[in-house]
Amino acid sequence: MRGLHADTGYLLYRLGLRSGQMFNSFLQESGLRLRHYAVLRFLATSEGALQRELSTRLGYDPSAIVGLVDDLEKLGFAERRPSPDDRRSRIVVLTEEGRTFLRDTDEAGLRVTNDLLAPLGPAERETLHALLLRVADQP
Repeated sequence: MRGLHADTGYLLYRLGLRSGQMFNSFLQESGLRLRHYAVLRFLATSEGALQRELSTRLGYDPSAIVGLVDDLEKLGFAERRPSPDDRRSRIVVLTEEGRTFLRDTDEAGLRVTNDLLAPLGPAERETLHALLLRVADQP
């Protein structure tokens, strides 16, 4: 029988847990969690997104997206607007306050990543990132 550390899937799971715990600790002061941060980061790269698109792209349950967007609206970091393509639909957009929050957290987020990847050198980090992107882009 092989040990847990011989299982790449388990190691990825453990790394994901540790990364999530570190990011949630850093976000704790703001009242946000990593899931909120992911929504904000996604919105920062778009002109807005339908809630169902957020659900699909981030891999979150649609009902979870509703609550996350509600939380972000209460903080003034995001808002729902009528979709220009379909008046019955609403798109979620990042507000200026949301952009400011992301700018203010960039350095702290980078520290978390650096702490997490401290055992790796710069070239190893680039390789890990490239490999993870390749695996993550699979359907």
